[in-house]
Amino acid sequence: CYKVQPKPLGPQDSEIASTLVGASPLTSLAELMDRYQSTETGFGVPKDGWRICLAHEFKEKRKPFQAKDVSVSNIMKHVALGVRYLKWWYKKTQVEKKAPFIDMFRAVPLRQIYGAPLGGIGGGTITRGWKGEFCRWQLNPGMYHYKTVIADQFTVCLRKGGQTVYQQVLSTERPHTLQGWNWGFCGEYAFYHALYPRAWTVYQLPGQNVTLTCRQVSPVIPHDYKDSSLPVAVFVWDIENKNDYALDVSIMFTMVNGSGQKDDKSGGHWNEPFHLEKESETVSGVLLHHCTTVNPYTLCMAARKQSDREISHQTAFSPEGTCSALWSDLINDGRLDSPAGSSPPTQKGERVAAALAVGCPVPAHGHNSIEFSLAWDMPKMTFGSREKEHIRRYTRYYGTNGDAGPTLSHYALTHYKDWEKSIEEWQRPVLEDSSLPSWYKSAIFNELYFVADGGTVWVEIPEDCDISGGLRSEEGGLPAQPPIVKEYGRFAYLEGQEYRMYNTYDVHFYASFALIMLWPKLALSLQYDLGKCLQDPTPRTNLMTGQCTAVKTRNVVPHDIGDPDDEPWLRVNAYLIHDTADWKDLNLKFVLQVYRDYHLTQDSQYLQDMWPICQAVMETEMKFDKDGDGLIENSGYADQTYDGWPVTGPSAYCGGLWIASVCVMCKMAQILKNDSVYERYHSILERGSAAFDKLLWNGKYYNYDSSGQSLSNSVMSDQCAGHWFLRASGLGNDEFQAFPKEKIRSALKSVFDLNVMSFGKGQLGAVNGMRPEGVPDHSSVQSDEVWVGVVYGLAATMIHEGMLEEGLHTAEGCYRTVWERAGMAFQTPEAYCEKGIYRSLAYMRPLSIWAMQLALDNRPKLAKDTDAPQTSLATESDNELIKKNCH
Repeated sequence: CYKVQPKPLGPQDSEIASTLVGASPLTSLAELMDRYQSTETGFGVPKDGWRICLAHEFKEKRKPFQAKDVSVSNIMKHVALGVRYLKWWYKKTQVEKKAPFIDMFRAVPLRQIYGAPLGGIGGGTITRGWKGEFCRWQLNPGMYHYKTVIADQFTVCLRKGGQTVYQQVLSTERPHTLQGWNWGFCGEYAFYHALYPRAWTVYQLPGQNVTLTCRQVSPVIPHDYKDSSLPVAVFVWDIENKNDYALDVSIMFTMVNGSGQKDDKSGGHWNEPFHLEKESETVSGVLLHHCTTVNPYTLCMAARKQSDREISHQTAFSPEGTCSALWSDLINDGRLDSPAGSSPPTQKGERVAAALAVGCPVPAHGHNSIEFSLAWDMPKMTFGSREKEHIRRYTRYYGTNGDAGPTLSHYALTHYKDWEKSIEEWQRPVLEDSSLPSWYKSAIFNELYFVADGGTVWVEIPEDCDISGGLRSEEGGLPAQPPIVKEYGRFAYLEGQEYRMYNTYDVHFYASFALIMLWPKLALSLQYDLGKCLQDPTPRTNLMTGQCTAVKTRNVVPHDIGDPDDEPWLRVNAYLIHDTADWKDLNLKFVLQVYRDYHLTQDSQYLQDMWPICQAVMETEMKFDKDGDGLIENSGYADQTYDGWPVTGPSAYCGGLWIASVCVMCKMAQILKNDSVYERYHSILERGSAAFDKLLWNGKYYNYDSSGQSLSNSVMSDQCAGHWFLRASGLGNDEFQAFPKEKIRSALKSVFDLNVMSFGKGQLGAVNGMRPEGVPDHSSVQSDEVWVGVVYGLAATMIHEGMLEEGLHTAEGCYRTVWERAGMAFQTPEAYCEKGIYRSLAYMRPLSIWAMQLALDNRPKLAKDTDAPQTSLATESDNELIKKNCH
């Protein structure tokens, strides 16, 4: 198991990156807090993380990539694709009534509102915004719904001497509904702080001398495969009374039975109170049964009974109109009426909500706390086709009857402190390393949100399931049910919330570092699923060429395992723009991940199981070496992860991945004592490396491709991807040094000088393609984009090669652009351009930031200098502002 054990930056590492030639200061975190009017820092809020005042407004307003953003020359190249896509889109949306796996006409607009999601891994997620709203829902597997449910709120009631002196919804909103509630909390007196999987919101109640800190805790715990699967979160409210007199404080939690969709009004939904005593601990709350025909679920609001706390509830109220009765109920005595019995099922067109309140005394100049939990229980689920029923992972511990809400809540409320202890122990080495920059400490943990909120599903494998595709181990296949899959289940996450394909493999190549370092069993389980030998000869039309090809070819790694609106695992390759059987990178990325995973886990059985698969996919890959020089060639179109950027002949990206894959085949053959395979691949490695240098090296960097076309000498930021994986796998030296070290260093320096420092004033990360003369390569729709996940991988490569300052500077540009300027927190996109445009919000690839952590950990040990200045582009004035604003 991989644990975070960062080596401290030494004195030679700690020169500030802003001293690099041409660097200019980037936006600092202080700008996100410049409207905060209070001096309150909250209760137990950590120093590091992403922090924003609730009154902040982002100045930068980016728009999603659309057809009008494509250049005329690129439009002319893809007219036929556009026509075919339009026909396919119309059939999918208007005839089949399904959602396209990529919807080019209805991109999700940017809402600069999201905070840390609630819940563990694979049981669905509910995202709260940084202003406290419940606003992004993924309860149906892989299908996102973006709706703020305004009645889902927390409300505070302060009472002094038996009289209510203050009652306020803790929201800055002023909605046109629920006018009987007191809305419009002043955002200048509150801030949000995220360090995933926890988040804090601090409210100084104006004129009351009371500070509330809401701590949100989700069970996302590395190397934990039980609690991390639970669909539950806890809210801990710390109340600080700074008055000379005692107060009685109540917090009310309100939730609608539903998620803001049409089915909230479909009728038949009902609520009921519950009370569960177990192991000397008691929890009470309300169950909200959402009784839809497909994927019914129960929401569970709960609180833990304690000696000085009073729990009360309102089983059902209508979240329509003014809703004055509920407000008055709380304001009268700080508690709710707590009626017995369940509510009647709703009629069609009606919505129903519930409320739970907890009150406690807070002494003068004292502190007390209140705890709530929110769970959602959807034990069985179906994907869009409704063909198969899947059982979620957490049901192994809580059953499949759909009655787990109370026990989930009880467990969460009695164990969340253990979760926090584990989370703090995991994060402490990074957070306490004073030589690491503060932006990195935020990025490394907050980008991890996508592991849970990537439309993620984690399910049990059915007893009758054969993942091998019928080809057994002795025939070069896999076991029917590998022990690791049987024990740890199946795992899938989307390419992106907008690009709806599970386990998109060319992208997972980058994101996989988060899984293999933190939940390695899930990473290996995913590999078994992708390595299976099934084929699907069903013909279909590829949108790019209009040609018919098989959905899935044997001995070719699939692009993805399917669309959640169809039937993943059963029907793979939802992506139909290209025929990915002809892609050059998928098989290579499988081989590279197999060895990287073995290197980090030392799981010999895994290596033995994967070895025949690696041999088979490499044999398939051999056909792309048309001239027998030991180096594969690209086919003149975008036949790899850059699926909009054509490439011809031997190329830096695919050629580099090939050389690295041949290298790890040598290493695996050596470990498995297969001399004949070793000799074969060692010969290919020698010939291929010579051809790679001869055809692509230009004295400073590796050309984009070897076609000799006018733009073939563009500088690709990702040209060292193969070498990156070798270094991440403990290779790249001595016998297994596939690329000359001096050439890698020179290439990385060229990328830094051109793609980073000559683009966007050095503040935006690395553009994918740059011309040697210092202007972006505009030849395709992707060459002039910044891909955040690629940049994090590039930064990791630089760190592996001792270019620490350059690596941190490169990655910092992406983090500050996304999280501080563009307002894309907890929805990091796949791509953005220099100005105005982004593409594909909430994307998988940025999880590659964990490759940076691996690179930091693998550097030669350096003497720790705790007084070393942080490597950051923040200026001294920025730092003063941060101190002023309680950072």
